[in-house]
Amino acid sequence: MNGQKFNSSRAPQAVGLYPHARKVGNLLFLSGVGPRKFGQNKIPGVTLNDQGNIISYDIKQQCHSVFENIKYILEDAGSAWENIIDVQVFLTNMKNDFKIYNEIYAEYFKENQPCRTTIEINSLPTPIAIELKVIATI
Repeated sequence: MNGQKFNSSRAPQAVGLYPHARKVGNLLFLSGVGPRKFGQNKIPGVTLNDQGNIISYDIKQQCHSVFENIKYILEDAGSAWENIIDVQVFLTNMKNDFKIYNEIYAEYFKENQPCRTTIEINSLPTPIAIELKVIATI
């Protein structure tokens, strides 16, 4: 395998067979990161019905939780928030959530302004509204 794998003891467990991050040279590639918390199945800001479908969600709460998880992974892999150079954002509801996400993003990235791509998708592997994929330097 190419590169060293990293898993954070503070970030939620992956929902598949992949590490939280992989270091190749001086770059750190993070797998998709959602808002779940370590050791919890409940998703911050999400209310589900008995069938596991989303009844309501709070995009603000999910954004803050995703950013916190990314910070944990970066730090545990030897990097830092200010080393982020590229962000891919996956939203399940661009029309309703992009403006709020963009405002929160601006709070976290005032100093460091990485490249960014925002993509609307139909769904994510768990009942979440946002996921980020990040590249940072070490």
